[in-house]
Amino acid sequence: MTDLLQYAFFQNALIGSFLTAIACGIVGTYIVSRRLVFITGGITHASFGGLGIGFFAGINPILSALIFSILSAFGVEWVSRKQGVREDSAIAGFWSLGMALGVIAIFMTPGFAPNLSAYLFGNILTISYTDILWISILSVVLIVFFALFHREILYVAFDNDFALTQRLPVKLVEYTMMCFIAITIVLSIRLVGIMLLMSMVTLPQITVNLFTSNFNKIIWGSIFIGFIGCLSGLILSYLLNVPSGAFIILVLVIFFLVAKGLLFFRKKQ
Repeated sequence: MTDLLQYAFFQNALIGSFLTAIACGIVGTYIVSRRLVFITGGITHASFGGLGIGFFAGINPILSALIFSILSAFGVEWVSRKQGVREDSAIAGFWSLGMALGVIAIFMTPGFAPNLSAYLFGNILTISYTDILWISILSVVLIVFFALFHREILYVAFDNDFALTQRLPVKLVEYTMMCFIAITIVLSIRLVGIMLLMSMVTLPQITVNLFTSNFNKIIWGSIFIGFIGCLSGLILSYLLNVPSGAFIILVLVIFFLVAKGLLFFRKKQ
């Protein structure tokens, strides 16, 4: 372990894991509380369209994926609320649209085909200082936003109708959180990739939720479990020479199963 810490890429990976655990822990708690897991999956896969457009246009694919994901998130909200389309149908539409545009754009990109494995399956060992800067800014903004609007977010997350009766800015909170969800998804792609990212914002939360329903405790517990899962998966993937993103998710799944097993045996006793 001490030998690994000497390498700059591993130091970046540790910092990136910690910051990503903070962002995913905060946003993921809102996602699980609002039961937005399916819409998160739709935004995650729709971001592939932004990546493809970025490669085709010759611009930063993360930036184009970020813009495309935010537009997709707002699009799902607008279509489902204003156009009378069921939310699950709207999600499926944007999901399919993003994947189709991504495939077409990448196929039409001139020159050598881009290496998509780092975006699809993640490779945190390639994270850069720029990635760390952006995810750190996001983490700070999320902490400040949740500190300032904690009551509003809590009410909207658990009881939307009650929040409306209290004359809280429900629409503003919803659209702001959808924007944060899209940004967190795109900036976390380097960690576990598009295919596995939905697990990063749900597995730590449902693991902690087995022991408590307190919103704040779920956030703190999710950050802790998310970071420990990233750290364990990162080290083991390096030692076993396997993809880091997939191994991080495998570790998080094991954490959930162990927690579920402990609760089962406790009830038996």
